[in-house]
Amino acid sequence: MKNIILLLIFSACLAGCKSSKGVVTKKSKTSKTSTSRTPSSSTTSKEIKNIINYAKTFEGTRYKYGGTTKRGMDCSGLVVTAFKIEDVLLPRTTGDLSKRGDWIDVKEVKEGDLLFFATKKNSRKINHVGIVTKSRPGHVEFIHSTTSRGVITSNLAEKYWYLAYVQARRML
Repeated sequence: MKNIILLLIFSACLAGCKSSKGVVTKKSKTSKTSTSRTPSSSTTSKEIKNIINYAKTFEGTRYKYGGTTKRGMDCSGLVVTAFKIEDVLLPRTTGDLSKRGDWIDVKEVKEGDLLFFATKKNSRKINHVGIVTKSRPGHVEFIHSTTSRGVITSNLAEKYWYLAYVQARRML
């Protein structure tokens, strides 16, 4: 019965989520102007590893609404700050982030993809985001900033996160 309910939740989420391609801005390393590009497979795993490794340097940082530094960090601040290390400029809010990039099925997430959650009771409105740090079939880990424990790594299989999951998006 529990598995059927979880399957229905994921089915409803997937039916309600539509793919919309967004534009990700990447600064040119040779000039101060920026160029736009859509997500592609040309992104090197080195860029993604740099993003993840930089995000991990914030582990243990306390939560601070609007924060983007070691003194305090919120969930979208962590994402924006981590991607900025590779000159990828993303929108600052979780809501805006959830409309960018390519929608992807949770079974197809890879390192560097973003996971979006609705953590408020009785709401499916996205209000939380994390970066996938490890992914293999049936096992997805992500780094994010929580109000209670600051920047931590969690597993999507944890009941709380599994039930709060709404969608995944690929920015690179």
